Amino acid sequence: MSKVVATVQSFAVSLGAPGLFLVALLDSSALSLPQVPDLLLIWMVARHPSMWFVYALMTTLGSVLGCVSMYLLARKGGERVLRKMISADRMERGRVAFQKWGLLAVLVPSILPPPAPFKVFVLLAGVVQIPLWQFVTAIGLGRGFRYFFTALLARWYGEAAMAFLEAHMREISLGLALVLVVAAVGWILLRQRRTQHVGAV
Repeated sequence: MSKVVATVQSFAVSLGAPGLFLVALLDSSALSLPQVPDLLLIWMVARHPSMWFVYALMTTLGSVLGCVSMYLLARKGGERVLRKMISADRMERGRVAFQKWGLLAVLVPSILPPPAPFKVFVLLAGVVQIPLWQFVTAIGLGRGFRYFFTALLARWYGEAAMAFLEAHMREISLGLALVLVVAAVGWILLRQRRTQHVGAV
């Protein structure tokens, strides 16, 4: 697998921004390339800081599209597909988390680094057939926060951001996830208050 990863990395670097799109797409769908999109993003932004926004956007779009392909696969094949990909225990734990937290069960893992189980929640979203636009919104927010933050770090600190992220990726990811969760809960509560206010009037 290391040879495959090295080949993908080399090819992606030669393509530039489309290469980031490709790596993120593969990592979120058919292959697992742990932290490769993040590290390539840092490496490219460090060499071309003015391109940070384009690189972050392409990485985010690739990841979203890869997740959508997995979502559609699970939506079409249902639990039969899911059982071939993950153990029954992991599937049940994922189902419980999804039933309890809804889209937050997709949004939060989309920010967290490996070994956080991300694809199981993507597949479960397809199995339970949540609306596609809600799924894309959650994945876009999660991956967008992660990759745009990474790109900004690389723009500010160059390749030193790579060592910083490798040492503190978990803490940073948890912090970003917490910010998103608080924002999501606040938005839900605000909508509920507005609905109650309209109903009272």
